[in-house]
Amino acid sequence: MEEEKFIRMVAEQLGVDHDSAFNIISAVFHELHDRLTPKEAADAGAQMPGRLKSLWASFESAGREVARIHKAEFIRKVSELAGISQDEAAKAVRVVFGALQAMLKSRTGQEGEAWDIFSQLPKDLKKVWLEAARPQAAHRL
Repeated sequence: MEEEKFIRMVAEQLGVDHDSAFNIISAVFHELHDRLTPKEAADAGAQMPGRLKSLWASFESAGREVARIHKAEFIRKVSELAGISQDEAAKAVRVVFGALQAMLKSRTGQEGEAWDIFSQLPKDLKKVWLEAARPQAAHRL
């Protein structure tokens, strides 16, 4: 999936413009990136196109520790970074997770690189990751 299609998918599902969608994607990517080991973050980034790959890589820093946060804190941080309500952030996390799974060519969120990401999430974020993959989830167009 190319980056503009990814951004457009998120924008349409959240009912926001392109720039707002990119800002939300950035917030979710930042928190997800920091929740993964540096090796897994690099592996996931290698699967991304152009500007999304650059965005993802921009969150890496030497000696970074894995942020061991759970769902509530993850959503709170996305809310703060994106400047949106926590309810909007919860929806945004599901939508971006679903779009990321589509980009990684994972139908259930448990194949290939998507599985590697899933395996590093805590139980409560795993549930959100799997909800994002359901056919009735908002990300299915």
